[in-house]
Amino acid sequence: MAKKATGKKTSGAKPKKGGAKRSSGRPSRSSSAKNTAGEAFVSLLQSPLVADLVAVAATSALAALASEGFSKEGARSGKRAGKAVKSAGKAAADAVKRRLTEEIDAIKKAAKDAKATKA
Repeated sequence: MAKKATGKKTSGAKPKKGGAKRSSGRPSRSSSAKNTAGEAFVSLLQSPLVADLVAVAATSALAALASEGFSKEGARSGKRAGKAVKSAGKAAADAVKRRLTEEIDAIKKAAKDAKATKA
């Protein structure tokens, strides 16, 4: 990486060409940003909210699959399976949306209450 030009003149010493670069002992900006992002992602995956969302989605998807499987007796099995998977996905997405909406509303309410107590 090129050094930024400054208004100061050097004392006459010429920089060496082809010399080894010095290591500052710190990781580069990009690697530390990756580590931070990776660590944040791992901690997000380990959070209780994500576990709760996965459980809600799985439960609603299983319920949708079960109800679709038992309710359509006369339909061809290929179409029925495709529709069942599609409805299970929709049910899981709706359940996650409801759960996230509840969580966000609770956070907003807590922030509003905290702001009201400060004032």
